[in-house]
Amino acid sequence: MARTVGGVSRPSLSDHFARALPEMALPWQAEPVAEPQLLVLNEPVAEELGLDAGWLRGPEGVRLLVGDLSGALDGVNTVAQAYAGHQFGHYSPRLGDGRALLLGELVHADGTLRDLHLKGSGRTRFSRGGDGFAAVGPMLREYLISEAMHALGIPTTRSLAVVGTGRAVARESVLPGAVLARVASSHLRVGSFQYARATDDVELLRRLADHAIERHYPGAEGYLGLLESVVAAQASLVARWMLVGFVHGVMNTDNMTISGETIDYGPCAFMESFDPGTVYSSIDHGGRYAFGNQPPIAEWNLARLAEAMLPLFDSDQDKAIELALESLGRFRATYNSHWLAGMRAKLGIPDVPDAPALIDDLLALLHKNHVDYTSFFRNLSAAARGNPEPAREVFLDLAAIDAWLARWRPLTPDADAMDRVNPLYIPRNHLVEEALTSATAGDMDPFHSLLSVITRPYTEDAALTRYATPAPQDFGDYQTFCGT
Repeated sequence: MARTVGGVSRPSLSDHFARALPEMALPWQAEPVAEPQLLVLNEPVAEELGLDAGWLRGPEGVRLLVGDLSGALDGVNTVAQAYAGHQFGHYSPRLGDGRALLLGELVHADGTLRDLHLKGSGRTRFSRGGDGFAAVGPMLREYLISEAMHALGIPTTRSLAVVGTGRAVARESVLPGAVLARVASSHLRVGSFQYARATDDVELLRRLADHAIERHYPGAEGYLGLLESVVAAQASLVARWMLVGFVHGVMNTDNMTISGETIDYGPCAFMESFDPGTVYSSIDHGGRYAFGNQPPIAEWNLARLAEAMLPLFDSDQDKAIELALESLGRFRATYNSHWLAGMRAKLGIPDVPDAPALIDDLLALLHKNHVDYTSFFRNLSAAARGNPEPAREVFLDLAAIDAWLARWRPLTPDADAMDRVNPLYIPRNHLVEEALTSATAGDMDPFHSLLSVITRPYTEDAALTRYATPAPQDFGDYQTFCGT
């Protein structure tokens, strides 16, 4: 929704969350930015929100994107949201937006609300020793990866803009600062319910659940229906991550949305050589959030949601637990169904009894032979068309892959269907680092080039071979950082 002032369309922000749940909304303002500089603007997202891209590129719009609402948007109340969470398995009762602000909600083209939210806008009362700011690189990383995920058809928050602040931010070194403007169906998290439960205010918990149902699952039948809806959404989401080799990196309960959107692209990356033990995050020393652990961690997080919601299920705790366990029990079957269907699609085969064994045997071969996950599946369609060499030449154990191909070919795989689900281009880690390093130094061209490619992941272009090629040997072991 927008309002027109002086012939210019300006956003009209609502404060739906802050009014519904004032106990979880701390009024706060962003740190002033003297000379904000727009680095990148997502015009399609702006259009979906009814925002005038020309206005957003102008002085008032850029100020909005760093949280300065003076003048054009006086009267809008920005808030830091409260939530709790398990971080690497350890419970923290009070986390919240330590470097973020909810500016308010906008009406999307589909008629539903979207949050407009900032990251890197400065310290709040929820800050825990950090400076509340963000650097250019991590904010552009979130922009890149979230747009790639959207292009892959994976539910995600979207990035509206990244704005340079001109502020020096101390991290591993001194870096230029930035603010990310993020759009989400909401920022309700598992940690939001944990926070409400920790207050021992059942009515607050009930209002939070009612708000979540209204916002995301209006068809849910009661509070158990809400839990079951979140379980189903997350099972589908994590299966999609696994199908494209995405490693979130920090699956704390405060980073799991109620909507089923991917959120908080900190130490995330896409796996190259297939290995369930892949970890990129510099702080995940024990591999808790390794690629292969993502489904059980999602189930664990959902169990924490169910625990927080127990008083809403039944006044008898034993009965409430029984009901919660029954709902949680649906995660594995739902996840397995989505994952198996997705893997069959990647292989271009019908639903046949031998499919699970065929898939398991292939993944074992990919792991043993250190095969690049993304390019293998894309090259496999050539084998379906009669040319197996691009797929088989990357294996050391040729006899094993030939035996597997001999089992797969009689299922008459559909090569065209495979090309529609197996991406050719993902945000390759070395290219992401190249783009972010250049952007940090002031050159945005590599960023825009990479963005253009990864937002068309299935469209082959012979001139873009470098974007489909795994990292060179001298790139070394890859490590990512939270950016906080």
